[in-house]
Amino acid sequence: MAKQTEYNVGIYLHLSQEDLREGDSLSIKNQKLILTKFVEDKGWTLVSEYVDDVYTGTDFERPGVQKLLADTQSGKINIIVVKDLSRFGRNYIEVGRYIDYIFPMNNIRFIAINDNVDTAERNSAALEMMPIVTLFNEWHSSSTSKKIRAVYEANAKSGNYMGSLAPYGYERSDTPNHTLVIDPETAPVVKRLFNMRLSGMSYGKIAAAMNKESILTPMEYRYDKWGKTNPRFTSGVWSDSLVKTLLHNPVYLGKLVQLRTTTVSHKNHKVINKDPSEWAVVENTHEPIITQEIWDRIQEIDKSRSRGKRTKSGITYPLSGFCCCFDCGHKMRLINDPPSYICGTYAKSGRTVCSTHCIRVSVIEEIVLADIRSMLKLTVNEEKARKVFLERKTGSYAKQLAKDKNKLKAHERRLAELEKLIRSVYEDKVMGRVAESMALSLLGDYQQEKEKLTAEIAILKESCEAKQQAENDVNEFIRRLKKYAGAEKLTRAMTLELLEYVVIDKNPRKRHAEREIHIYYKFLDAPNPNEEYPS
Repeated sequence: MAKQTEYNVGIYLHLSQEDLREGDSLSIKNQKLILTKFVEDKGWTLVSEYVDDVYTGTDFERPGVQKLLADTQSGKINIIVVKDLSRFGRNYIEVGRYIDYIFPMNNIRFIAINDNVDTAERNSAALEMMPIVTLFNEWHSSSTSKKIRAVYEANAKSGNYMGSLAPYGYERSDTPNHTLVIDPETAPVVKRLFNMRLSGMSYGKIAAAMNKESILTPMEYRYDKWGKTNPRFTSGVWSDSLVKTLLHNPVYLGKLVQLRTTTVSHKNHKVINKDPSEWAVVENTHEPIITQEIWDRIQEIDKSRSRGKRTKSGITYPLSGFCCCFDCGHKMRLINDPPSYICGTYAKSGRTVCSTHCIRVSVIEEIVLADIRSMLKLTVNEEKARKVFLERKTGSYAKQLAKDKNKLKAHERRLAELEKLIRSVYEDKVMGRVAESMALSLLGDYQQEKEKLTAEIAILKESCEAKQQAENDVNEFIRRLKKYAGAEKLTRAMTLELLEYVVIDKNPRKRHAEREIHIYYKFLDAPNPNEEYPS
């Protein structure tokens, strides 16, 4: 390093997040007093000061550091003074790279007062000890980071809300665990968003409705409530992605799902997603805005094969996306004048591949509505309806379930008997009441029978559980079906809640000839296995 004759000093002041817990001795104010006095005592010229307040020391992308380095490159300063090495950074590799290589190459002198480090004194003991000091500083940062993270995770798992801002629809209370409370202004908007989605509206259509009514987005609402102007460059409009994000936030169920992300390490702050098994999920932490039933219905709609498309006039027909061609398996496409569904393959490739299978929207809607009404008539006698629907779902359900349950009970009784017999044989053998060869033979037979019964019991339990799930599915279908008793027309909400898909056969050649229409219902019929049906 060339000998300096003119000393232009830049002092660097740094307070990290970890340092906030150390007290006033490390404050920016105290650092400045120490450094300015040092420069004055030396008779040097203080050119500039560089400050990073509440930035982690492991990250060298701090704005103050970057400005400092830029000024060393331009020649504005040629001496850097810090209170100690940890103020400059707590990354062992980066600190060494700057002090040992970059600063000497640019003829920059570096001084850390409390550590007695001065790069002008290359043979000093302090410089020899510097790698150990910087390594300790990094260890301290790592240790502190682990402690902070452990406290943060413990609080999250205890149900304390760890976010600095409340989710849209809630306010953050001043209680020790920052419990979320209903925001009377925005909670009704959240409810409305869910209800609009339940009615069959797409995310884009919901967003358009919000924008049309000039409802503030969550971010704009927050800044408006604070009486501030949003400093971020945003469009300030609702989007389909914003609506989707809100409708998939489990906070509206009254539970907290936290710790969903983390960083690579205390030095690499890249955010990565954690496996769901590592999330902190705590139920009943605050008042819910929606019910579990509404949440489940929203997830079901999102998984539905029917996406539905709007017409130019903004209408989404009830069966849009549900109708499929009987012959090629492709979804039917909507055409106008008059509104009708035709085979998607035919619309794309012509009659050499498939025929039109054309059917008017009004006709197929009447057919489906009539079928729903016929199923509703069955529910007048709910037990009879349940039996019919179970037969449709599982075949000879009732008889087989009773048979499996009886067989399961018999097997479990016999298994209990075998346990007693095995213990009895062991006791007889020990007491000398039965010969060893006879005891071993009996034990072998009993053990073999026990293993066979155990395997059969597992199969029977699985079968009974599956049949019990079938009962639950049928009960849910009946519950949903009865919601639409007296419905005068088919609605989008009705089809989303009840239908899997509708298969339409080709047009009959003879007039007035019957045409096959196959209607498949949720909870009763299997989802369409034909992979040609686009999702």
